[in-house]
Amino acid sequence: MSPAGPPGSPGRPGAGAPADPSWDCPILHVDMDAFFASVATRDRPDLQSVPVIVGGGHRGVVLAANYPARRYGVRSALPMTRARRLCPEAVVLPPDYGDFESVSSSVMEIFRQVTPVVEAASLDEAFLDVSGATRRLGSPRRIAEHVRARVSDEQRITCSVGVAGTVAVAKLASRRAKPDGVLVVPPREVTRFLHPLDVGELYGVGEKTRDQLHRLGLRTVGEVAHTPVATLQRGIGNAAGAHLHHLAWGTDRRTLTPRRPTHEPDRSMGADETFGRDTDDRAVVLRELLRLSAKVTSRMRTAGVAGRTVTLRVRFADFTTLTRSRTLGDATDVTAEVHATAAGLYDALGLQRARIRLVGVRVEGLVPREQVQRQLVLGARERGWEDADRAVDAAASRFGGGAVRRATLLQGDRP
Repeated sequence: MSPAGPPGSPGRPGAGAPADPSWDCPILHVDMDAFFASVATRDRPDLQSVPVIVGGGHRGVVLAANYPARRYGVRSALPMTRARRLCPEAVVLPPDYGDFESVSSSVMEIFRQVTPVVEAASLDEAFLDVSGATRRLGSPRRIAEHVRARVSDEQRITCSVGVAGTVAVAKLASRRAKPDGVLVVPPREVTRFLHPLDVGELYGVGEKTRDQLHRLGLRTVGEVAHTPVATLQRGIGNAAGAHLHHLAWGTDRRTLTPRRPTHEPDRSMGADETFGRDTDDRAVVLRELLRLSAKVTSRMRTAGVAGRTVTLRVRFADFTTLTRSRTLGDATDVTAEVHATAAGLYDALGLQRARIRLVGVRVEGLVPREQVQRQLVLGARERGWEDADRAVDAAASRFGGGAVRRATLLQGDRP
């Protein structure tokens, strides 16, 4: 097994360069760390190191628990009454499903910018086949680090990544990489990684199958691997026995079927930013709104979509949060138009000396770009902001994301 090291340069290493075992591991499993709890607390630095439970009601169940709470034995699906007994000092937060789906959608956008072959397993995890992205982004290990860095930078939560040649091994590797890590399991090390594990750890093996195997005297994956397939089939059924044999040798599924999470709305794209220090400077806020608008519209153009509704999100120093939206006459993917709308929404709030902690921009009601017929304006320039955006996109594609920047964004670092 190979934990992540310093990323190398794109392309396979030349002669004399240190070998990267991840080149033979095109399947990534990316799993958000304590996703619901992480999203619920990402704007609460005071809660980062204390036990937090996400759930609702005295008779409800735990939706999620952060890692400090898990050390007390609190787990998802546990009755809230029992969770409170296990960890009476835990802070209990109500779930914000809109926020969860919004973050999930943004994370899945990051994955699809790496590769179109993304098989989402749920709101907070997905498999990626990055074999087509290595020429552009480097080895699978390097791509895993790239994904982790973007998720952390843009969504302020962490994820763990398993890198392997098959789906089930990548899933197990991400579990072993938690929290906030990468683990590479190259093909030559698969059996050494798998065979000491309890059979219940195999991806897709539930409690009932595990108990059946334990009753047959098969407790480790290695014991299952060295049991004749016919014996496994007699014990747990023909299909299950054959599948389990492949899992035990790490020869399971290697191809992915692109699909989205069941609950992923995928009708909006957005980004937000928490300032390094609270600010009441309008110029600073508008500059940040421009940066966020550029980020969002760039993703939209990459995805070939446009949207009509622009939503502004503002969080104050006391964590009070406001959202305001405006629907445009035509769908757009133009940075200047989205920014002007977001700035207008901000000014309409009439804030004076209000300390702001976070701002966000989201474009909703997305439709395929080819369906948009923009109204021609009499006397308008032949070349406008739309053409400028596409020129910036072309430069960024060739020379990197920082090749061209708007002059306003050069006036100072973000606060």
